[in-house]
Amino acid sequence: MAKEEDLSSCNSFIVKLSIITIIFSFTIFMLFDENLVQGTSSPEGAVDFLLPEMELEVKIGSIGSTEECDLFKGQWVSNPLGPSYTNNTCNFIDDTSNCLKNGRPDTGYLYWKWKPYDCELPPLDADKFMKSMRDKSWAFIGDSILRNQMQSLTCILSKVEEPVETYHDETSKSRTFYFPSHNFTLATIWAPFLVKYRENDNIANSIRNKEFQVYLDTLEEKWTQSYHKYDYIVIASGQWYLKSIILWEDGKIVGCHNCAEKSIKEIGVEHPYRRSLKTAFNFITSSDHKPLVFFRTWMPDHFEYGEWFSGGICNRTRPYKEGEYNGKEFDQVMRDVEVDEFAKVVEVASERGTHIKLLDTFHLSLLRPDGHPGPYRHYPPSDTNKTAKIQNDCLHSCLPGPIDTWNDLTMKIMVDGGAIKSSSHMFVI
Repeated sequence: MAKEEDLSSCNSFIVKLSIITIIFSFTIFMLFDENLVQGTSSPEGAVDFLLPEMELEVKIGSIGSTEECDLFKGQWVSNPLGPSYTNNTCNFIDDTSNCLKNGRPDTGYLYWKWKPYDCELPPLDADKFMKSMRDKSWAFIGDSILRNQMQSLTCILSKVEEPVETYHDETSKSRTFYFPSHNFTLATIWAPFLVKYRENDNIANSIRNKEFQVYLDTLEEKWTQSYHKYDYIVIASGQWYLKSIILWEDGKIVGCHNCAEKSIKEIGVEHPYRRSLKTAFNFITSSDHKPLVFFRTWMPDHFEYGEWFSGGICNRTRPYKEGEYNGKEFDQVMRDVEVDEFAKVVEVASERGTHIKLLDTFHLSLLRPDGHPGPYRHYPPSDTNKTAKIQNDCLHSCLPGPIDTWNDLTMKIMVDGGAIKSSSHMFVI
């Protein structure tokens, strides 16, 4: 009888253990299945995009996925390793960005890296990048800030192969470099407004007094005629809309900004910049050619105690901490225009098979007042006329410098594919 009771108790225990095991296994399966679904699904209306012939093996951080990490929210942290190249090892730095050669005495600005709050941002791996770019081509379309970024990328890649210059225009604002061993082309195309423009011939030579005729509904042909040549494109604009401009649409003047002719209505910079972005984005989404396009956001300057033409300076030697500096009013206005217009183009792009991603460098750049050439845009950093005011550069980046991070971000976005979360917007194109 005791044996029967023991056997009954044993059978009861086995049954209970089996039930617990089944429940536990089912729970684990459901958790795994939920993560699997979350890791492969896309927001409604999105188009999953696989980079053409990309075979990259880059580790992109150990914390979370890109859906959990906003690459553009973080802080600048100490980086004892410093940049991946120096001004002595790269032969492609414009004199105006070669701050150490021009006498900058401090080097602390070289030893910071961008750290997103929820993941890691690895430095661009030049060797893997070049292998993945075999038989490919890149173009940077925009102004001198994009040319600044292109030179940064050229310096990083020159560690793998030294490129040869195959083209430059009369002013060297548009340039093309070729990496023969990889059959890889890297170009910058000068289009500061993105749309068509011309400079008035009857204005004085002073840069400050120059006035530009800007045609908001017609794109600059320098980039539209060669758009089909490139597999990857980085495009940006904006700063030139702060100049003296007369604005045209439908063959007539519709207003101006900061113009000498007071009979023309002042309409500010928000409308013309928004209108030019609409024109550019419409071309990109309507084109039969479908490269991967990165749209880079507004670059804030760090002039203090004046502007570039009135003695403004930028002599800080450390990054800002979060909340120390929020930029100037027009910085936020211009970036808001960009984010708004980009959100609109994403809807159209998904329907037309266009591949476009946001490279939101605004906030991380806002925190780097220390990375500009300042007076070290020339050597020596002073005019021969000792009484003249020095024109500082508090907009562009020293090379090496903070702008190298933009290329790290571009690489990570390419490798991650998938969803990139930025400032409450989710873009998957």
